[in-house]
Amino acid sequence: MKWLILRLILESMDTLSYKTFSVSSEMVEKKWLVIDVTNAVVGRISSQIARLLQGKHKPEFTPNVDCGDHVIIINADKVRFTGKKWTNKVYIRHTGFPGGQRFTTPRELTARRGFTTLMEKTIKGMLPKTKLGRAVFHNLHVYEGATHPHAGQNPQPYTIKL
Repeated sequence: MKWLILRLILESMDTLSYKTFSVSSEMVEKKWLVIDVTNAVVGRISSQIARLLQGKHKPEFTPNVDCGDHVIIINADKVRFTGKKWTNKVYIRHTGFPGGQRFTTPRELTARRGFTTLMEKTIKGMLPKTKLGRAVFHNLHVYEGATHPHAGQNPQPYTIKL
């Protein structure tokens, strides 16, 4: 008698509620977000932007699909570092030749390449080092001033709570 009741309960259960939902690239709805990074700490804002680019803020996040949003960063020239990181933090790169290790500080990097390179470098370092991470990085658009050329996409302002 107990097994009959149990069988009736199991047959009447909605099995669709127990299936994992995976989104495909055709089902993804990408938004355009504008983030003003005036007076924001570089590392803290970069980690939140990397999260938006990957789509981890969405309930339908799927790890193997580009389901993140396009992110437009404005006022990148007004970011800040805490402590003495402008002069003491060191970025290391290698040319590929023997003895080709090169060192640079954020102050030297921004003087030579601009603040857009600084923001792109920090955010790219927080993304996965895979094909998907490289594809997601192309959804990032960084501008030093308060204007951007993406008005046609109707971007929405987005505030990051830190």
